Amino acid sequence: MKCLIIAAGMGKRLSGRAESKPLLEVGGRPLIEWVIDGGLRAGIREFVVVTGYAREKVEGHLSALAPERGISVSFVRNDEWEKENGLSVFKARNEAGDKFILSMSDHIFDPEILKDLAGQPIGADETILAVDAGVRDNAYVDLEDVTKVRVEDGRISAIGKRIGDYNAFDTGLFLGTPALFAALEESQKKGDFTLSGGMKVLAAKGKARVMDIGGRFWIDIDDEKAMEKAVGLLKAGTSETAKGRA
Repeated sequence: MKCLIIAAGMGKRLSGRAESKPLLEVGGRPLIEWVIDGGLRAGIREFVVVTGYAREKVEGHLSALAPERGISVSFVRNDEWEKENGLSVFKARNEAGDKFILSMSDHIFDPEILKDLAGQPIGADETILAVDAGVRDNAYVDLEDVTKVRVEDGRISAIGKRIGDYNAFDTGLFLGTPALFAALEESQKKGDFTLSGGMKVLAAKGKARVMDIGGRFWIDIDDEKAMEKAVGLLKAGTSETAKGRA
């Protein structure tokens, strides 16, 4: 199984801290290395990274890292990186394989989430999203920015940043199949280039399943506030995270 990592965007809100957001150091290592180490814990040795903004920096760093970690890293370039992340995912359709892990490059998470996700049984026409059902008083989530999910009977019935009556958060970790690329192509033909757009297509067919992360930690590093939270969280140790959540 391969791990597909989306690392094409600029990350404008943190652009003053690093030339490339995936290379922004948090807790002593670049953000993208947190994802790679999580993949390693899940037994993954092949990584496909979609690059765009400052791609030479990202590709150079990972090319040097690969022999150190004993991994294979290949690159897919997205010259339209200003568009939403669904396009970056779609660009990798020929490289991902029949079953793959999909992760954003700016999320830090408990590696056990990825290990459990990789082990989920999945149909060839499905995609599984790891969700956080801890929607009440979640100190690590920016409610204005997080993608919200409505889950019914283990499947997504609605997804988006502005939906009401949600009961989970999108953690940015997926177990995908080529069905995701077909769904993204369908949504992009309608002008929706978000990853959520593709998930909506799958959800309408009953093919977007979820895996609850069970209170384990994750955080999306989108701005200074989130970065400060992440640094504090990592200093405290991941084992304390679930205890600190209401």
